[in-house]
Amino acid sequence: MRRYSVFIVILALAAGVGGCAGKQQEAPVSETRILLDTYCTLTVYGTIDPALLEEAFSLCAEYEAMLSMRLEGSDVWRINHAGGAAVTVAPETIEVIKAGLVFGGLSAGLFDITIGRVSTLWDFTNDPHVPSRTELEQARATVDYRDVVVDGDTVRLKSDEAWLDLGGIAKGYIADRLAAFLKERGVTGAVVDLGGDVAIVGAKPDGSPWLIGVRRPFGARNELLGIIEAGEASVVSSGIYERQFIEDGVIYHHILYPNTGMPAETDVVGATLVAENSAAGDALSTMALLVGSDRAPDLLGAAPGFIGALLMLENGELLRIGDIIYREME
Repeated sequence: MRRYSVFIVILALAAGVGGCAGKQQEAPVSETRILLDTYCTLTVYGTIDPALLEEAFSLCAEYEAMLSMRLEGSDVWRINHAGGAAVTVAPETIEVIKAGLVFGGLSAGLFDITIGRVSTLWDFTNDPHVPSRTELEQARATVDYRDVVVDGDTVRLKSDEAWLDLGGIAKGYIADRLAAFLKERGVTGAVVDLGGDVAIVGAKPDGSPWLIGVRRPFGARNELLGIIEAGEASVVSSGIYERQFIEDGVIYHHILYPNTGMPAETDVVGATLVAENSAAGDALSTMALLVGSDRAPDLLGAAPGFIGALLMLENGELLRIGDIIYREME
């Protein structure tokens, strides 16, 4: 599953960092696998059943098979290829779609889960190029979140040409579900990091805050701008610097306007959100990039699940919004 709004821009510093002086911190169990087209790391404190991480990764794969736009047979794939007919899907798929529609309304369509025809035109990996004007006009004509009809356990698209792309919210939702799974299994301290979507479970054994590293925009992958302190919450980042290419001297990035199909013209190059859940953080971090620094404070402040944000601007300034504890690297 490729997600066009969040990439590996934060590092979970879950082990051996920031502990209380003189107090030995129990070493966590951690494992990393490639899922959702990114590196996914689960870090758990305490004594656990060795099969627990295996179960969690299997659950992650199940959600990917359900919500991916590109995996044939997924719920989203079946909706997109149903020609406008109603499709019966899993309750989890309904939940993600409904959440996407809420953020579509909150952003007046700037965040739109029917952007699938547009997003598939942009290939930032294998064949990066700017789509033709005709392709973009045809694709953007299919984009309108208000054309998604959810009725019980079925979903249909009023336009038989429209495609859903849940990439702007699905990975956050999956992080939330994995965190809930670990909590249900008795885990009292853990970090779920799905390529930059970080969901925190409980507390660290020594009582110190969780420390989440914020990557420096346009820097090396391991170069940190600063550190955010967080409790049991989610920390999600989006940036324009991960997937991009240059054509005829112009930089094109992956954060797209639904109404034009083109990359957003924004003064926000990176956004790190602290939210009550990762699904909200997913959507809101993308929305912050799309609206820019002038509109972001009002939009984020009124959003459900929002706690705080750190916006990195193109002029090098940092804009803090809401309740966020941040310190720069020394």
